[in-house]
Amino acid sequence: MTTDPGEETDDGSFTEYADLGATTENAMEIAETSMDRVRELVPDETLADRIRQKSVHATGDPEFQHLMRFTGEDEDEPVRAGARAVLDEQPIVTDITMVKEGITGRGHDCPVRKAIGNGAELAAETGMTRTAASVLELDREGVYVGAIAVVGNAPTAALALADCIEDGTRPAVVIATPVGFVKAAESRERLREVASEHGVPVVTNVGRRGGSGLAAGLTNELVHVASDVRDGEVEL
Repeated sequence: MTTDPGEETDDGSFTEYADLGATTENAMEIAETSMDRVRELVPDETLADRIRQKSVHATGDPEFQHLMRFTGEDEDEPVRAGARAVLDEQPIVTDITMVKEGITGRGHDCPVRKAIGNGAELAAETGMTRTAASVLELDREGVYVGAIAVVGNAPTAALALADCIEDGTRPAVVIATPVGFVKAAESRERLREVASEHGVPVVTNVGRRGGSGLAAGLTNELVHVASDVRDGEVEL
């Protein structure tokens, strides 16, 4: 199920993707004006630029565009891989509930699930964080293979996901923006290193900042790109 299964029309086609979640005329006008202002501050030439734009909108900080990092054959590769995964209806797997709730239910038919809530026994036995144990438990079930893996809050989830990739798991793409003063920057750096070594496309940022809203916004931009591909406006 998607987060909002009622968004598919009777003939099986998708309801128009509404950027920033807008659905009414007034809301759409606000959303379009907001993104127009962002495009005045951020280049609008590549697929990676679209992720940079979304990061600026999500944080309200034009400088955040310079903190984004892209791991792949080129900067656009994670966006291409993510959009293909959306078109192929691959799962979107988040670390916590807050990120999951921020994923749009429009413009895609990907199953959306969270990791947290799994792996309770592993966490109790080892003393590791619940989010790390949740990621490892889902990985044992093969959930991350071909999936859009999203980490918006927990550095230990990002570190666990890096271990999974090192051990052979291959998500379609990873979006990781864990936030905080302890292990956040280090977890993203390790993800970039492991992903680069094993050919997994990744979108991350540098520094202490990040968070669930940013991760959800970047994931939603993958949906937006996929919608544009479906409409013939973008080629991958």
